[in-house]
Amino acid sequence: MNDLLSIFLKYLFDLNINWLLFIHFVLVTYFIGIIISVRRPVGVAFAWIFIVMTFPVLGIAMYVLIGERPVGRALTRKITRMNREYSQITENMRIKYAQDREKLGIAGRAFSLLAESNNGTPVVAGNKVELHTHSLQILQLFIDEINQAKESLHLEFYIWALGGDADRVGEAMIAASKRGVACRVLLDSLGSKDWFKSKWPGRFRNAGIEVTEALPIQIGRFQFRRADLRLHRKIFIIDNAIVWTGSMNLVDPRTFKQDSGVGEWVDAMVRVEGPVASQFELTFSFDWSVDNPKITHFSDHKTPIASCEGGVIAQEFASGPVYRDDILYQVMLSAIISACEELTITTPYFGPDDGLMQALMATARRGVKVTLIVPKLNDSRLVAWSSRSYYADLMSAGVLIAEFHGGLLHTKSLLVDKKAAIFGSVNFDQRSLRLNFEISLIVYNVDFCSKLETLIESYLAQSDYINPKTWAERPHWRRYLENAAHLTSPLL
Repeated sequence: MNDLLSIFLKYLFDLNINWLLFIHFVLVTYFIGIIISVRRPVGVAFAWIFIVMTFPVLGIAMYVLIGERPVGRALTRKITRMNREYSQITENMRIKYAQDREKLGIAGRAFSLLAESNNGTPVVAGNKVELHTHSLQILQLFIDEINQAKESLHLEFYIWALGGDADRVGEAMIAASKRGVACRVLLDSLGSKDWFKSKWPGRFRNAGIEVTEALPIQIGRFQFRRADLRLHRKIFIIDNAIVWTGSMNLVDPRTFKQDSGVGEWVDAMVRVEGPVASQFELTFSFDWSVDNPKITHFSDHKTPIASCEGGVIAQEFASGPVYRDDILYQVMLSAIISACEELTITTPYFGPDDGLMQALMATARRGVKVTLIVPKLNDSRLVAWSSRSYYADLMSAGVLIAEFHGGLLHTKSLLVDKKAAIFGSVNFDQRSLRLNFEISLIVYNVDFCSKLETLIESYLAQSDYINPKTWAERPHWRRYLENAAHLTSPLL
């Protein structure tokens, strides 16, 4: 009797094992098929296939959460519909300002055409552009702008952090709304999660300020919407005439992430007055319409203001998944390749793919002075280790690498031949280039580039250049950790 029971239990065990193996085979095969069907970069595809095959439960769960780039079926349909309505406005802009492009050189005209392709906005002359580099002063200037606003205030940020002078900005917004200024605030759901849990949303709405939560994370909808696609833009528009943009969130550096052990965050912003402000207003209106469930069609657009005397030629450059796909990557690649004398990049997070790496190395090898400035300490250890895995190859090609030790350098800029600059929210990593909704200002002006160069020199004065010989002698365990972290870079 016992023998029969043992045989029966063994049969059931073998049967369950066979079923589990069959289910494992079906699931892994199904997800490998999905990975192949998307036609992702080969390195990314093989990384996901390896993870799914080696750790099927964890790997499949990770792929469902962050493997693709969907923003949800309903939101995708809404973006597609509104993009058709948006396209007529941008087409009219491109016709209206076509002559401004002729004021640029041949290289500038070609670059601007790429930036405006796939439904982007054109270069516009007649702007006044100021560079601001002290975060506390910037917050005070925000308050001054709010106090002087007459018609509208539109804020769109990834993070609004609690405490310090960021709260003073909130109080100024409430006062402005009470005196009749139309105020709208659009914040990323994840980046500003603490703000949304605080008293501020209620206070804003009670004061008449409209508040919208961008890309809210909804439990149970991860299979339809990737949770880590974020609204990473930094835009502050006053009366459709003035815009602030750059790397800085609405945070007080004295209180923001002080437990991360990297010091104060170092940022920079530009204040732009002129017709290009309306391009940022257009992007804000589009984002507001997309993320506000009460709005079904896009038509909110205001007439651009007049040009400023002696104005700068500039171009707003918005990017993100679903629409304008891969244009940001192509613009960054083109900017690197177009450099003839000097190329300088500042970024807190460095994680290029093979194409950008080859472009940087080729640019350095053809005699261009290429300098990369990154923070010495980073709030993400994985990113820090992964970033350093690129150093040896870059330095072998002649790229200069400087690590900033004056805090977490958060400024994101690309300066080409001291004649053109890309300045905004874009990090030099795959998340910014392919996943997040980002915003930049492209400036075609020598005077502005000179001021940006002065700022960069101040960063270099607080930086240590990496010595290639010393770097080659670092311990083997560090190389191992860097290379191990590098394996995650296609998935970040």
